[in-house]
Amino acid sequence: MRIFLMAVLASLVGVSGAETPAAGTIHADQPGAKIDRHIYGQFAEHLGHGIEAGVWVGESSAIPNTRGLRNDVIAALRELHVPVVRWPGGCFADEYHWRDGIGPRASRPTTLNTNWGGVPETNAFGTHEFMDFVQLIGADAYINGNVGTGSPREMAEWLQYLTSDKPTALSAERARNGHPEPWKVAYFAVGNETWGCGGNMSPQYYLDVFRQYATFLKTPEGARPQIIASGGHDEDTSWSELLTAKAGLDLSAVTFHYYTIPGENWRNKGPAIGFGEDQWISTLAHTLKMDDFIRANAAGMDKSDPGKRVAFDVDEWGTWYDTEPGREPGFLFQQNSLRDAVVAAVNFNIFHRHADRVRMANIAQMVNVLQAMILTDGPKMLLTPTYHVFHMFRPFQDATLLPTDFEAPAYRLGATSVPGVSVSAARTTTGEIAVALVNLDPHKAAPISLSIAGARVRTVKGEILTAAALDAHNTFESPDAVKPSRFNGAALEEGRLSVTLPAKSVVVLSLR
Repeated sequence: MRIFLMAVLASLVGVSGAETPAAGTIHADQPGAKIDRHIYGQFAEHLGHGIEAGVWVGESSAIPNTRGLRNDVIAALRELHVPVVRWPGGCFADEYHWRDGIGPRASRPTTLNTNWGGVPETNAFGTHEFMDFVQLIGADAYINGNVGTGSPREMAEWLQYLTSDKPTALSAERARNGHPEPWKVAYFAVGNETWGCGGNMSPQYYLDVFRQYATFLKTPEGARPQIIASGGHDEDTSWSELLTAKAGLDLSAVTFHYYTIPGENWRNKGPAIGFGEDQWISTLAHTLKMDDFIRANAAGMDKSDPGKRVAFDVDEWGTWYDTEPGREPGFLFQQNSLRDAVVAAVNFNIFHRHADRVRMANIAQMVNVLQAMILTDGPKMLLTPTYHVFHMFRPFQDATLLPTDFEAPAYRLGATSVPGVSVSAARTTTGEIAVALVNLDPHKAAPISLSIAGARVRTVKGEILTAAALDAHNTFESPDAVKPSRFNGAALEEGRLSVTLPAKSVVVLSLR
């Protein structure tokens, strides 16, 4: 996608940033790559209350449930059209032994979650419960195998247990545990963060480990999942480049992890709410690095894979703030504000631009952990601003990217400058043109003018998410404080789309 974001100094043109129009062209006559719906994926790790109390309450719970899975959470996720869920981790995956989570729950061992709070893990939610969960919400299964403390045999037997259609000991065991038929597994990863909590390996060492493990991942014909390799993070491109060049045909995708923090280091990340404008703009500046990271990794992968056979999957992304006072630090609970919604929308626009290589992304995480869609408290549940952005962007799932040339003024605070507006466009599966617009400036509205080449547009409608405060958020007392509403600030004038984009807002338009 050809986007040129140009900072225009107000002092040079004699007008304020709000009066300097942002303008560009949507090229409906030059369709690009498919925006894979799996870019809107979720991540659920055994961490804090992400699974326990967030997704799983057990059949005996007074909270309405289906086979132990919360009905309110299931309904909310179905409404999002969640395409894929990654499980069981994360760092937890490389200490997870799948046999601990099958069979009668009363007989399952209680183990220790050494990564997240050092708390007991009951293993009540295991393979059968996860596969039941993804089927209930209509999502694909993405399972992360254990390299760190596992073995090729353990991983191979797990995949056989899941997918075998032959009368073997493993398929018979699966039937005794309540599921005679094999499951469909869409994605299977060989380890997680093998550069860190997954084994502290070098890219060269992990390359051999991946090739070894992948050799033994066998399924019936037509049932093989996409096999995913554990890749790098932040500025490090060595993982994606080496794996793409050397891992062989077993490799379907290389992963990438990047978390947005407001601060300059992990010891002082900044609070989730109660922050100032300096942390608003620093958060946005840091999240915009995602574009640079994807671009650099894609360039390295292009050297050996110019046809883009191997995907670059951002299977952990999102905001990460300081621990909320009074809560268990290892549970990674954080409030979710308008700032998080803007971060999510900006990332989606970045993923869209790189849809030829980025074919899955999984926000961290789904419920009660980090940049969550949903927060729960006993029987209570609320939807976060980030949830609402995922809902607004549903038309982009499996849409076709439409390249956009675009210039906009910058938003500045002190020495920090970011593009004032983020934009992407696509032809949806139902034929409309979807346009996503994000105003990063918390003070000034942005007038925008867009021409649409190759399409005659007659109507426009839209939704907006915004609020008065930078850290506006939903609480159990006020669960609808931040939610989308109808947007009336767009009009068609002689074939051009004119939009007045309010400050600190996310807008998705549908053009017919």
